[in-house]
Amino acid sequence: MEIEGQSLDAVLHRLYRKLLDNGQSQGGTRGANRELLGVPLRILKPRARISRSENRGKPFSALGELLWYLSGSDTLEFIKPYVPRYADDAVGGLLEGAYGPRLTRMRDGIDQFASIEALLKERSGSRRAVIQLFNAEDIATHHKEIPCTTTLQFHLRDGRLHMSVTMRSNDAYFGLPHDVFCFTMIQEMMARRLDAEMGEYLQYVGSMHVYDEKLDDMRAYVEEGVQQTIEMPPMPGGDPFQQIGKLLDVERRLRAGEALDASQEMDNPYWADIVRFLQVFWAKEWEANYPNRLKELRAELVTKTYRPYVDGRMLIKAKMRNAGNGDVDVANHRGD
Repeated sequence: MEIEGQSLDAVLHRLYRKLLDNGQSQGGTRGANRELLGVPLRILKPRARISRSENRGKPFSALGELLWYLSGSDTLEFIKPYVPRYADDAVGGLLEGAYGPRLTRMRDGIDQFASIEALLKERSGSRRAVIQLFNAEDIATHHKEIPCTTTLQFHLRDGRLHMSVTMRSNDAYFGLPHDVFCFTMIQEMMARRLDAEMGEYLQYVGSMHVYDEKLDDMRAYVEEGVQQTIEMPPMPGGDPFQQIGKLLDVERRLRAGEALDASQEMDNPYWADIVRFLQVFWAKEWEANYPNRLKELRAELVTKTYRPYVDGRMLIKAKMRNAGNGDVDVANHRGD
């Protein structure tokens, strides 16, 4: 039965309850887990893509992963600060299953976003608007890591762009919140590129699972109750893909410790707030030089509903300071 909700949180609550109540225990290369087979999800308001829960809302690391995809990179160096767990799958500093090269230069040259745009502008009702991420080569020979996502499909119907994502495997606790954020952002970017409105987001997962070590955390999330549905503001008009080069340049400079003013970097408040998300993430690395930066960034946010996520970062910082870093798992918090 399809798990439907207005927001990411609504879907997570229903899914997590099903996993806890009906998930089948399995072994696996990454550890014991509970699994459901053949799980369809539907989010009716895809801009409600960030969990409102303190332990599931991860906009900063998810944004880093999105930029990694859109940069076309497959390097561990780019993604490791945002998602340290990728280090376990890297080979020679590269991720063999990275989405970036497959999205932007499939088989050494195909920009799949450009292909989708051209197709849907020519034939708006086409059923062929599919981006392929999983290849036959991925299982023909051994790879340490291969894509969990198989395809992204775009459906332009009555001026709205719907998106269907198919996945061979999905970690419901770690991976799903990131996947929904990244893919619905891509959905909205393509909608703007095609001058269409946002439609619904659909995702089908062959193996939906949660590792046993996270069952208690999942129960705690469910016990919080369903969160209020709050959407990110709509993206501005025009082609958002034209902003990616600027965002990647800003990210590079923040990584190097440069102080900058988001409002001077981006003309539109929407994109300036996206820069502030990056600033909040990297502020932890340079807090010795900018001790009050998180408070300043919180005040600068144009979208006030983003502020609780900055509060969460400040809370983590306070806990680490009070504990002397002794009882706080820094690696797990870097992606929060």
